[in-house]
Amino acid sequence: MTGMQLTVVGCSGSLPGPDGPASCYLVTAPGPAPGGGTRAWRLVLDLGNGALGALHRHTDPAAVDAVLLTHLHPDHCIDLVSLDVLVHHRPGPPTGRIPVHAPAGAAERLGRASGVTGPDDLTDSFDFTDLVDGRRVTVGPFTITPVAVEHPVESYGFRVEAGGAVLAYTGDTDSCAALADLMTGADLVLADCAYVDGRDAIRGIHLSGSRAARAVAGAGGVRRLLLTHLPPWNDPAVCRAQATAVWPGEVGVAAPGRTYRVG
Repeated sequence: MTGMQLTVVGCSGSLPGPDGPASCYLVTAPGPAPGGGTRAWRLVLDLGNGALGALHRHTDPAAVDAVLLTHLHPDHCIDLVSLDVLVHHRPGPPTGRIPVHAPAGAAERLGRASGVTGPDDLTDSFDFTDLVDGRRVTVGPFTITPVAVEHPVESYGFRVEAGGAVLAYTGDTDSCAALADLMTGADLVLADCAYVDGRDAIRGIHLSGSRAARAVAGAGGVRRLLLTHLPPWNDPAVCRAQATAVWPGEVGVAAPGRTYRVG
């Protein structure tokens, strides 16, 4: 494998859809291997409802190098509970704790989701680290910069850099000044597009196609825009048309199971 690649594991907005699970993206790139040589490094960005099952098609979920959660709404994080079951109970030697970078309170929030009479302790499976706006995270060849964005809960977009390539993932957000720092010069922007202009008037939660395109145009230097997080009731053709009316660059709509070269 050469270069950074993005695999869409799930991209349905707010809940699993008829064609796939909620938000989950696998990012791979070559990097140094212990003892010399190189190996494939794997990041999982978000792990929403139903995503763990589909992730098995692309990699061993218990062997990923890190999980990064943009925020703690179920459609972006809840399958970490299922990953805990896999790590903790499958036969074979222990895999070691998987690093999880997430907003503050993730261990407690997901422990509550796992437990019945009280929170479960997931720290046998996961090494939780709180995200901080602008504080870089390094995982093998990846440098990930979390950027605080506009959503009703603590939320981050991720700027992922490896081998000279740049992926910008907005997570869930509405328009905000921080998107320029997140997107500028990105080879691929993976952008929230849960809303449709003329139908969804609520602000402070999600982008529409036009607002995602406007953010890309304002950032400058972006090579490609990929719309994602469309709920099952959105028409992808309408969302794409609203984006292309604003930004003349390459615009696509994410599809589960597809892999995209970054850079």
